[in-house]
Amino acid sequence: MLNVYLSGEIHTDWREQITQGASDLDVAFNSPVTDHAASDDCGVAILGNEPNKFWHDRKGAQMNAIRTRKGIEDADVVVVRFGEKYKQWNAAFDAGYAAALGKSLIVLHGADHAHALKEVDAAALAVAEDPVQVVQILRYVLTGALPA
Repeated sequence: MLNVYLSGEIHTDWREQITQGASDLDVAFNSPVTDHAASDDCGVAILGNEPNKFWHDRKGAQMNAIRTRKGIEDADVVVVRFGEKYKQWNAAFDAGYAAALGKSLIVLHGADHAHALKEVDAAALAVAEDPVQVVQILRYVLTGALPA
């Protein structure tokens, strides 16, 4: 079984595209919490309210970091998606963390982000432009099969 952590952008269905495309492969997927409100509010929901937004956000970020670090550490492959609309600074951290741990890193983003992400891309073993390519990489890694 290949353990794959899907990190990064949460505003599109790229994770579902990958998990559905790889449903016939021996792959277990894990990811951060993708419910934006739950992710933002987990710290105060568990540890108590914070009137200051900075501390509210920090509590949530630290809780999410526990989940993210565990997911990346347990993964064989880490896929980090950089979306078109929002700046995913946490995705850059996740890519760097995965690379520092020696994880097999696949970066996923459109061609328009190639220059801005050149250092992140340099740490990756593959840079894909769409979820189909990620599925094809996983299929090749597990079976040696090339796309039809």
